[in-house]
Amino acid sequence: MQIVLLSGGSGNRLWPLSNETRSKQFLKILNGASGKRESMVQRVWSQLGLMNLQSSAVIATGKSQVELLQNQLGYEVELVTEPERRDTFPAIALSVCYLYSVKGVSPRDIAIVLPVDPYVDTHFFRKVQELETLMQETGADVGLIGVSPDHPSSKFGYIVPQSVSRLENGTEYLNVSHFVEKPEEEAARSLIEHKALWNCGVFAFRLEYVLEHLLERSFPIQYDELLRQYRQVEKTSFDYAVVEQAKNIVALPYQGLWKDLGTWDALTEEIHTPLVGKGTLTDDSVNTHVINELDIPITVIGAPNLIVAASPDGILVSEKNASMRIKEVLQFGDQRPMYEERRWGRYRVLDYIKYPNGHEVLTKRICVLQGKNLSYQYHLLRSEVWTVVSGQGEMILDGTVRIIGKGDVVIISAEAKHSLRAITDIEIIEVQTGSELIEDDIVRLAMDWDEIKISVLN
Repeated sequence: MQIVLLSGGSGNRLWPLSNETRSKQFLKILNGASGKRESMVQRVWSQLGLMNLQSSAVIATGKSQVELLQNQLGYEVELVTEPERRDTFPAIALSVCYLYSVKGVSPRDIAIVLPVDPYVDTHFFRKVQELETLMQETGADVGLIGVSPDHPSSKFGYIVPQSVSRLENGTEYLNVSHFVEKPEEEAARSLIEHKALWNCGVFAFRLEYVLEHLLERSFPIQYDELLRQYRQVEKTSFDYAVVEQAKNIVALPYQGLWKDLGTWDALTEEIHTPLVGKGTLTDDSVNTHVINELDIPITVIGAPNLIVAASPDGILVSEKNASMRIKEVLQFGDQRPMYEERRWGRYRVLDYIKYPNGHEVLTKRICVLQGKNLSYQYHLLRSEVWTVVSGQGEMILDGTVRIIGKGDVVIISAEAKHSLRAITDIEIIEVQTGSELIEDDIVRLAMDWDEIKISVLN
């Protein structure tokens, strides 16, 4: 059995903590087993570890999330990176080709695809393992997991059964008739009476089933070749392209904790302290949550049933039940993300200004974590001034290697090749100046520190 976790999307529903690069699965606001706060993706990854499933798992993601995943899960996690965002069918097809042509997985093996951020108990992954048995015994085209509803909801799609059967071990499963997408509440009530299940976005299939779909569409099934033709793959969902076209679909019912923490009201149900970050919350502010990523305190007095969320990207104050309207009222436009996590650490934008003559100045506070390093790189459109405010690092600048620490100032001109490895956690105030201060203005020459030093010293 191979597991493919889908990590994609951009984060507007949990604004201002989420943004175009930091989707909901990366927000470290859940209570972890160790007492530390953890993200949804860290929670799911640790659950896979408890079930000994990490070694058979790959994560399908986009370029913008690679460094976030490495930062939160480590470099050992196996990633399949989309060259551009195209929806779930292309992402799953690319992952299948990776498993088949790069890892050498048999076309007869079962692949199970699931979102990277379900909020579930660990025993949910036992149901994932049972799905492999279901596929082997029934020979079905596609297998699903459906959640047994505890109320009629119009937020989810429904799996409608045709009949109920049992495996040799007595496990009950459904032969699927059809699907209903987000019905009205009355229709949902009727569906539940007919034993319909919530569709939780878990798919199982033999690799060959998706490989044949690609061949029928005249696409290659070799990973490198599909990468090159990726832009031509139809931009559509896996549900529409594969699942809804399948003739033989089965589903396992799951009874237990399962939530989509995609809105503030749902997420705060799983945050067990009303105040995260600096601030004060009075006792009569009942059922109010404050999540504050800023260095300034937030005080809430006598205001019940609110969400107050603050980050460098903005501040949200909303009645809990109205928080899902965020997309309706907020025009996101091309706002620059003001906080990002990277494979080497994190940065926060402190200030940005664009002058009438087009000249730009951007100030960041950067933290490079101990033992991590920036890529060996240069910029074409900007120069930088670094001021070290704490910690110590090994700096390479135009072929010269030196140690930098608190109080040191480094001037990096446009096209100057540079890198930094943190000896201890090191914090830097970086001031960029230039005509176009964009993240894409980075020419990377090498990533690994040993490789960087060899290339510089030789």
